[in-house]
Amino acid sequence: MLPLLLASSSAYRRELLDRLGLPFVCRSPDIDESQHPGEPAVELVKRLAREKAQALADSHPAHLIIGSDQVAILGERILGKPHTFEKAREQLLAASGTQVTFLTGLALLNSQTGNCQVDCVPFTVNMRTLDPERVERYLLIEQPYDCAGSFKAEGLGVSLFESTHGPDATSLIGLPLIRLVDMLLAEGVQIP
Repeated sequence: MLPLLLASSSAYRRELLDRLGLPFVCRSPDIDESQHPGEPAVELVKRLAREKAQALADSHPAHLIIGSDQVAILGERILGKPHTFEKAREQLLAASGTQVTFLTGLALLNSQTGNCQVDCVPFTVNMRTLDPERVERYLLIEQPYDCAGSFKAEGLGVSLFESTHGPDATSLIGLPLIRLVDMLLAEGVQIP
């Protein structure tokens, strides 16, 4: 098996990939994550996942490189990482009582052959009706400022949900393991 490289500095993605029990290393790709004018969200996350993997291909010429990117969609608006309490508060109050769709782009690049598998895995969250006090309590406790949509689904953020729907719950956290296993199997990786 070619060595496995996760093109990410995300602790969440690293913890998810650990579940597969495969040895891997992490490196942070240096790419521009800006959305191109008129670029649909699905194409954005697929492009960024592919670019993250490709950014490390030259320095890791015989690896299976995993790239991933995620955005949250509220109506027609892309919700990125809030980075601040104020922006997180605004995002959660806007999402109150609505549906938020998470799109997770995934790429697996074989840097030896150049073969690159790319996909987008959607996941939908129906949010509870949230009042400002509940949102503020949540944000002060969990501080999810580095999370698209302003909550940690693997933590207390689940208390903000009414229901969820999607093909792979791990995609909500940022790395769709079911789809990744499909890609790894296609590259001849034995799991388990």
